[in-house]
Amino acid sequence: MTDDETEPTADETQKRFVGHQDVTSWSTPAGRTLAREHRRLTEVLGEHGALLASLAVGGAISVVTAYSASRIFDSVSGSTGIQSLDKPILAAAKRLRSPALDFTAASIARVFGPIGMPALTLGAAAILSRRRHTRAPLTLLVSAGTGSLLMTLSGKGMIRRNRPGRSDAIAPYETSPSFPSGHTLNATTIAGTLAYLLVLGQEKQLPQAAIIAAGAGTATAVGLSRVLLGAHWFTDVLVGWTTGTGWLGLVVTSHRLYLTSKKKSGPQAPREEG
Repeated sequence: MTDDETEPTADETQKRFVGHQDVTSWSTPAGRTLAREHRRLTEVLGEHGALLASLAVGGAISVVTAYSASRIFDSVSGSTGIQSLDKPILAAAKRLRSPALDFTAASIARVFGPIGMPALTLGAAAILSRRRHTRAPLTLLVSAGTGSLLMTLSGKGMIRRNRPGRSDAIAPYETSPSFPSGHTLNATTIAGTLAYLLVLGQEKQLPQAAIIAAGAGTATAVGLSRVLLGAHWFTDVLVGWTTGTGWLGLVVTSHRLYLTSKKKSGPQAPREEG
């Protein structure tokens, strides 16, 4: 898909706002410096090329951070008792189990699993890109998913933590290392990115708030379902939430920089709707 060369419309301008906040406005010196440098990068690589470059840098930072966090967790978990919450929380989750709740949690595991999650991501990305006539949603969602996958593999490869015992778990059973929860990390990143993109397409604050709540609720439900199923310890899920949120922040920042550069590109420069 090629960049759209039409002038920005009022609808396009609206897609820069979350509530009353213009996402292309940078209130701090660091933010303004980042926006200025991204604009220079855009002059060299083009709007989409600069978006890809910023996502690649953010992804590299996230993977390194996730790996470092895994090392820190591995070194302090035994001495500080950080895992002391895991067994009591798993025991409490087992007491909450019921046929209906177990079925719901298992369904969530399948929908947000290694087959369902990529399908949902690519489907949502294709629909948004087609409707908005831009590659940006596809680039953001695929990059978000790829980054979260690399972060998951980095953590699992480092810690190789055992999951709760099979006697404490409910199907579908899994055998990969437990730390961090890939379901949780991926859902946090993908649901958050999708919510952000959908919010930019809403003019009123109430729908925006509902979308944000739905995204946060999805990430929360996926994480809690992993503990309920006995597929993960609570600290696996907690790290999935925190690292996923960190990577989400970098994805959103990359898109904000993209929109900022696009807004300032002038009427003669190629444009692509955000």
